[in-house]
Amino acid sequence: MIEDKIAIEERFVFTSKAQKNVISIIVAGLVLFAIGVAMLIFGGGSHEAAAHGAHAAAGGHHEAYHWSQRLILNFWHNSVFFTGIAVMGIFFVSYNYVAYAGWSAGLLRVPLAFGSFLPYAAVLVIGLFFIGKHDLFHWSHEGISTVGSPNYDPIIAGKSGFLNVPFFVFRLFLYFGLWYLMYHIIRKNALDEDIHGTTAYWHKNTISCAVFLIIFGVTSSTSAWDLVMSVDTHWFSTMFGWYVFASWHVSALAAITLTVVLLKERGYLSIVNENHLHDLGKFMFAFSIFWTYIWFSQFILIFYANLPEETVYFIDRLRGFGNHYTGIFFFNIFINFAFPFLTLMTRESKRSTMFLKIVSIGILIGHWLDFYLMLTPGILKGNSELGILEIGTALIFLGSFIYIVANKLSKSLLIAKNHPMLEESMNHHI
Repeated sequence: MIEDKIAIEERFVFTSKAQKNVISIIVAGLVLFAIGVAMLIFGGGSHEAAAHGAHAAAGGHHEAYHWSQRLILNFWHNSVFFTGIAVMGIFFVSYNYVAYAGWSAGLLRVPLAFGSFLPYAAVLVIGLFFIGKHDLFHWSHEGISTVGSPNYDPIIAGKSGFLNVPFFVFRLFLYFGLWYLMYHIIRKNALDEDIHGTTAYWHKNTISCAVFLIIFGVTSSTSAWDLVMSVDTHWFSTMFGWYVFASWHVSALAAITLTVVLLKERGYLSIVNENHLHDLGKFMFAFSIFWTYIWFSQFILIFYANLPEETVYFIDRLRGFGNHYTGIFFFNIFINFAFPFLTLMTRESKRSTMFLKIVSIGILIGHWLDFYLMLTPGILKGNSELGILEIGTALIFLGSFIYIVANKLSKSLLIAKNHPMLEESMNHHI
């Protein structure tokens, strides 16, 4: 037992070399971002939007397109995507606690550290809303719900009880406030358990995690409506909350798996073995199928009903704006379903660090594109591009997320040494 305790008292060291590597990702992103902005400024400025979705035209007004809208959308897209990975890290920890899962006890500190990104995400999301709400959300325009106004839109007016600026801002503060509060409580209990070593803190965390799951059961859907679905204000789907949840969740599973594998390859997480990796691979495999199930269910119901106010969402993405998003639409299905399904089908692939790294990276890229496809047609119509600016912004966010999470991991033990189910995790075999 003494040898076991020595083996599990690991601390992640965020070395200066590792910090430089992460900062180099951010710098590369900044360079690409600067080039992308320069290309936008000197390559076009502003012009009248070339194409409009049917839902925008219904309002009876014509909008101008300016390159700054693409800039704001890029920040919003990445803020929403990385917010989801951060909060889903807490979600993963919570359902493992509530399910009394023993296999994951030795790696829970990894997803728990994801929650440290939430304060930064809150500043980004709330700040971006105030800076660019009119570019992101059509419903935020003045007079949109006022009868007699030239901007009046009767459909949006009917939703104004929910989609109005004061209530929207209140909900943003509520989401991030509740998520971060629960993250803080769960992490504090976990660290106190390291110090005091009694099961009381594990029981406290089980209750805290159950509370988080109740909160997240509501806010996961409402935040999806607010942050993503409301950019297409005329459109709605009762399955959309589940769809965003599935995309966020499988992205977080990929990030957790990739982080665990990379740490393991660098000599950390000594108690993690190929059986734990197998379970993480099964999670990615299963929830890639779950995402596909939600995607297909939403698509087939809307296709079958053939109601114009619902089908416009898929028409815009499948053949709208001169087939502008058609390639991404079909690639989205391949990279997020066919690729992980075929790659992770065998037992051996789920236990191979090489396969797990490739699939994890593929899933992260795929669901980053999934959020791009959710947001961009409703905001930029046919004026978007997927180029240097988008790649640069993604690298800035990726490097920042890695730096924040790695720094948080270095502040405490990497393995919860007094978790009551740690021995079960150490002897996990499937």
